[in-house]
Amino acid sequence: MAERALDILFVNADSAAQAYQELSKTFAAVEPPTWSLLLAQSCRSKGYGVSILDCTAEGLTHEQAVARIAESKPRLTCFVMYGQNPNSGTTSIIGNAKVWTMLRETHPELKTCAVGSHVSALPLEILNFPGVDFVLLNEGVYALHNLLKTDFENDLEKVKGIGFKREGKPIINPPERVVPTERMDLDLPGYAWDLLPFKEKPLDRYRAHFWHAEYDYNKRTPFAALYTSLGCRFKCDFCMINIVNRVDNAEGVVSSNSPNMRFWSPQFILEEFSKLAEMGVKTVRISDEMFFLNKSYYEPLLLGIIERGLDFRMWSYSRVDTMRPAYLETFRKAGIHWLGLGVEAGNQNVRREVSKGSFEDVNIRDVVKTIHDSGINVATNYIFGLPDDNRETMQETLDLALELNTEMVNMYPCQALPGSPLYQVAKKNGWKLPDSYEGYAFLSYESQPLPTKYLSSAEVLKFRDEAWQAYHTHEPYLQLVEKKFGTQERKNIEEMTKIKLKRKLLATPGN
Repeated sequence: MAERALDILFVNADSAAQAYQELSKTFAAVEPPTWSLLLAQSCRSKGYGVSILDCTAEGLTHEQAVARIAESKPRLTCFVMYGQNPNSGTTSIIGNAKVWTMLRETHPELKTCAVGSHVSALPLEILNFPGVDFVLLNEGVYALHNLLKTDFENDLEKVKGIGFKREGKPIINPPERVVPTERMDLDLPGYAWDLLPFKEKPLDRYRAHFWHAEYDYNKRTPFAALYTSLGCRFKCDFCMINIVNRVDNAEGVVSSNSPNMRFWSPQFILEEFSKLAEMGVKTVRISDEMFFLNKSYYEPLLLGIIERGLDFRMWSYSRVDTMRPAYLETFRKAGIHWLGLGVEAGNQNVRREVSKGSFEDVNIRDVVKTIHDSGINVATNYIFGLPDDNRETMQETLDLALELNTEMVNMYPCQALPGSPLYQVAKKNGWKLPDSYEGYAFLSYESQPLPTKYLSSAEVLKFRDEAWQAYHTHEPYLQLVEKKFGTQERKNIEEMTKIKLKRKLLATPGN
């Protein structure tokens, strides 16, 4: 039987070293390329030959990636730029741009396209790269199906949802729709898990976030991440998640213009969980922005996991004002060991300003205590440098974090991410934005957060780095970790705190 021709190769080039510095070697997660998996399975269901090249998981250099792409001889090479953090659609361009540039220089005959949140926000910017032939707008599912029907030369004007070049001139076609809820099971029919690289067993080249594995190296792999829904119904200024829902090419469109959620059926997603269990995967991230929101979807899914006796170590997200105490026992029984909460800021006025009033006034302390009392760990997320922040309000945020003393914290410097309302505000007001993709990476050497009304970018970044160190060396926190997870796990955190990030803004030595 003749081998099926490779219509499309989905590429995830490596950007980890630049984005995470020394943390990339041991402590940063290596997530499966979720959107490559979704798009590959979708295209395969339409009869196309597909493959995935995950350079991060395989540890490939950019030169090796180019060689592998050329060897595969795909009709189309698709660079997929999403990732484990909201900024990953931008920061993953670091590596991908290098690879598509090298590929164009050495193999100009190979056609390329790009898709991702940054692409959806600023399609002309990406299309202007000489190494990019096409961009896919929004999530790109239907646009990609229809692009693959062409010869990549003729009738391109008829393909909705793409950008291309005609005689060197960039052209953006009218938008294509995103996959609606009623078509999710059919047109985004799961994950192409079998296309991922592995050493001895499926997904063993991927590792969970350190805290998700309870700070135990042995629990980090194999690891999987998947969505049960796409999008978010909220409109926070700092968030760009919903830009992949974009169906309007007008200038200035941002994520808050398309705040909708779409769901796979619980039964369909339950089958994906069963596949992971059969592959021996226990550590799983539910990547939904708002998993703990719509009980008509999460309740039957979690009950199905319990009924099938599937054994997972999972985490999912909730807002502090959407958590329902009555369902915490179901979450815990289904294997959700962690809930991620977006606290964002300690000062209510600062938080309310960027969340567009969508945060109900709730007692965050009560929410955290309720989750803890249910036997579920809490991962809290904080942002330093929101537009109304000053030194005192950022200290309030740190003080709240120390008081709550949750098992894990993320502490981000505020970035005006392309696609977010805050990005448009920054452009309108002439605020200085990063001049490189690496500048949007929270933990990179080039990291350049927004200034606030009262503080410089450098002051924000310095406070953030010192706050992270203060939290992770705080004795009550270390005692909590030792009590809940063990003495070695405490030592593992103490080892992590010895890694000092280098920052250009703070005049600390770079590479």
